[in-house]
Amino acid sequence: QVQLVESGGGLVQPGGSLRLSCAASGSIFSINDMGWYRQAPGKQRELVAAITSGGSTNYADSVKGRFTIHRNNANNTVYLQMNSLKPEDTAVYACNAALLTTMRRYVKVWGQGTLVTVSS
Repeated sequence: QVQLVESGGGLVQPGGSLRLSCAASGSIFSINDMGWYRQAPGKQRELVAAITSGGSTNYADSVKGRFTIHRNNANNTVYLQMNSLKPEDTAVYACNAALLTTMRRYVKVWGQGTLVTVSS
């Protein structure tokens, strides 16, 4: 079984910074793509940032220049560094990983989600 464990959410003031972490563990052979999604009340879920196994990244227009996604393949962890946070960044953030298990099965796994609140 594969699990994604997230950490780093919390309350920050506008203009502040926060770093989210997501560690994958279990019967993993390799991890392909990893990404961060977010969903606010009354809004649909959106992709915030994604990174491939080779390190290529893409970002939502709303976070470009403020957020950075990176990964450590040695410990199967993906990070989301969030700077210059705005109230509209408030949402539940969840990580996702597309991977091959040790049984060579392709699966997509979600983390439990962590709440980020940006408020004065």
